[in-house]
Amino acid sequence: MKRALITGITGQDGSYLAELLLEKGYEVHGMTRRSSVENFERIQHIQSKINLIQGDLSDQSSLDEAVKIIQPDEVYNLAAQSFVPTSWNQPVFTGFATGIGATRMLEAVRKHKPDARFYQASSSEMFGKVREVPQTENTPFYPRSPYGVAKVYAHYITVNYRESYNMFACSGILFNHESPRRGLEFVTRKVTNTAAKIKLGLAKELCMGNLDAKRDWGFAGDYVQAMWLMLQQPKADDYVVATGETHTVRELVDIAFSHVGLNPKDYVVVDPKFIRPAEVDLLIGNPAKAKKALGWTPKVTFAELIRLMVDADIRLLKRQAAADAMGINR
Repeated sequence: MKRALITGITGQDGSYLAELLLEKGYEVHGMTRRSSVENFERIQHIQSKINLIQGDLSDQSSLDEAVKIIQPDEVYNLAAQSFVPTSWNQPVFTGFATGIGATRMLEAVRKHKPDARFYQASSSEMFGKVREVPQTENTPFYPRSPYGVAKVYAHYITVNYRESYNMFACSGILFNHESPRRGLEFVTRKVTNTAAKIKLGLAKELCMGNLDAKRDWGFAGDYVQAMWLMLQQPKADDYVVATGETHTVRELVDIAFSHVGLNPKDYVVVDPKFIRPAEVDLLIGNPAKAKKALGWTPKVTFAELIRLMVDADIRLLKRQAAADAMGINR
């Protein structure tokens, strides 16, 4: 039985990856930060099947101890300060958590389980002000946020450890990937959740930023398959994981609202406070290498993704309303 360690297991990607690894017969260990309010909502349905250990990317000793105790065959470093707007408000913290945190995790693996296979969660935000369209593994990076800058550091330190210490360390340059488990602060979930609220009479408008920004959006459940496949290869390498299609935020809004029979023009308001200081206008990935080398292809289309997220949000809001009515949440 293979053992895997996942940092960020309580996040969207961590929960889907944990499910996948359990299906494949892995012994799954997840690292969580100590908090006065535990948030295990995304892994609640599998919590009895996984092993949780406390640790923090800001604390080297906790990472050393985790790797020493678990002796994982595979390490997936998914933990980060991952919300781009927050990275402007907390640039130093983002640098430490997202950038230096990856270095600390690599050090723990190098010192205590150097034969473990290591996955680093890189990001399309590293491309930022894109130098070519579509973006490939060889496209130069030009990040446009503290988050993107931190991810570039984490990406290259992973390459450095691979080349300097002969570690099996690879990065997945994942383009935007969403699901019903995405946090409410992210634009896709903000749109689907608000569309559901308006449909149910719980909200009256949706405040948005740049509706013309273009992104390459896929389903998180598909993308964790690519993460796993990278660590099954004979040689460590880096891969772009994307759909190869681009859609505007406006299209996202249109699909979500039309799915519940609403006209977005009646409810959507553009608010300047949601405009980024430095906007990333267009991201679209070329997943040809992942398709050829890993045999990976995305299965859920953009429209299917948005509709399933809206449906999930409607179910969630109805459950919450029913619980409130019974006094369960009081």
